[in-house]
Amino acid sequence: MAKTPPPFAAFEWMIAWRYLRARRAEGGVSVMTWISLIGITLAVFALIATLAVRSGFRAEFVDTILGANAHVTVYQSGVVTENGRIDRTIADYDGMAARLRTVEGVTRAAPLVKGQVMVNLRNRNAGVEVFGIQLENLKELPRIADPDTGRGDIERFGEGIAIGSGVAQELGVLVGDRIKVISPNGVKTAFGTSPRINAYEVVYIFSAGRYDIDRTRVYLPFAEAQNFFNRDGVADEIEVMVEEPEHVDRLVLDLLQAGGDRTLIWTWRDASGGFLRALEVEDNVMFIILSILVLIAAMNIVSGLIMLVKNKGRDIGILRTMGLAEGSVLRVFFICGAFTGFLGTVLGVALGCLFAIYIDPLFAFVNYMMGGGVWDPSIRGIYHLPAKLESGDVLSAVCLSLGLSFVVTIFPARRAARMNPVEALRYE
Repeated sequence: MAKTPPPFAAFEWMIAWRYLRARRAEGGVSVMTWISLIGITLAVFALIATLAVRSGFRAEFVDTILGANAHVTVYQSGVVTENGRIDRTIADYDGMAARLRTVEGVTRAAPLVKGQVMVNLRNRNAGVEVFGIQLENLKELPRIADPDTGRGDIERFGEGIAIGSGVAQELGVLVGDRIKVISPNGVKTAFGTSPRINAYEVVYIFSAGRYDIDRTRVYLPFAEAQNFFNRDGVADEIEVMVEEPEHVDRLVLDLLQAGGDRTLIWTWRDASGGFLRALEVEDNVMFIILSILVLIAAMNIVSGLIMLVKNKGRDIGILRTMGLAEGSVLRVFFICGAFTGFLGTVLGVALGCLFAIYIDPLFAFVNYMMGGGVWDPSIRGIYHLPAKLESGDVLSAVCLSLGLSFVVTIFPARRAARMNPVEALRYE
C-alpha cells in the first residue's frame, strides 16, 4: 500500500516554486501577482510607518509634558478674607511640601509662585507666565535643565531670569541681555495700583521641546517671585513629581491625605487627558483604514491566483490523473499565493522599519524639496516629526498582513483542488 506523503512535502514546494518562477508566456506568475506583491508591500509599509509615527508622537508629547510640567499640581481651595477677596495661597508651603515628599512614589515636591506678566526688550513685547521656583528644583526638570538644548548658565539662576527659546526668539534676546518684566498688579498707592516693573538679566535660555511652553514660560527665583507678585510668605501651589507618571492616579488619595484640609489636586492626565483620548481614537481609526488597505492589497492575490489556476488547468488535470490528491493540489496553490503575501510582508516591514529609523533625514529632504515650512511647531506643538518603533506595532502589522494573505489564498486554492481532471483535459 502506497504511503501518503505528509502535508507540505518537498515535491509540493518544488511544484509551487516552478509555477512562481515560470515566465508569463508559460502560464506562470501573472501581472496581477506582481501588482498584489507591490500592493501588500506598500500597505504594510504604510501601516508600520503610521504606527511608528503614532507611537513617536505620543511618546514625544507625553515626554515634553512630564519633562517640563508638574506630574501633580497640589493647591488649596479658596477662603474669603476680611476684605472680601478669595485667597487660594498656601501659607505653610514648606510643611505641605515635606508631607507630600513622604508619600511613597513621590520624588519631589516644590512650592511655586505663578503669575502672568508682560516682558519687554526695546520695542518688542510678549505675554508670558512666570514660574517662581528654587534653583535646586529647577535643575530637576529634565526638559528645562538640559545642557544639550539650553544656553547660558543655569547655576546663575539666582542672579537673573530663565526664559523659553520661543520668548527669546520673539524678543530677540541673547544670554546676558536685560529684559523688563511688567506686572499690572503692582504697588498700591493713594492714587491706585501702579504697575510693577523690574529688570532682570537673562542668564539661561531653555528649550523644552514644546512650542507652547517655550513661547510662554519664564522662571524667576522663588524669593524674587514672591516679592514681585506680592506673595510674601506664601506660595500658589506645590509642584509634585512622581516615579511612575503613567500611574499617577494611584497616588491621588495619599496626596490628598498628606496635603491636609482644603487640598485639591490636578494631575497631568487631567490637563492633557482629553488630547490623549482623542489621539487614541484617531489611532484606532487610522489602524482600521490602513487594515482595509492591506485587505485590498491581499485581495489582489485572489485575482492573480485565479489566473494562475486557469493557466495551469492542464497541469492540474495531469497531476490528478497521476494520483496527486486534492489536498496536495490545494497546498501547491496555497504556497503560491501565501508566498506572495509573505514576501510582500517582509519587504513592507523592512521599508517601514527603515522609514522609522531614518525619518529625520527623510523629513529634512522633504522639507528641503518643499522649500521649508512643512512642519509648523506653532500648530503641531512639537518641533519635529517623531517615530518610535515598537515590537507590538510591528507584530500587529505582520500578523494582520500574513493572516489576510493566507485566508484569501485558501479560496482559489480550493477551486484548483476541486477541479475535475476530465474537464481540465477535455479541450487540451
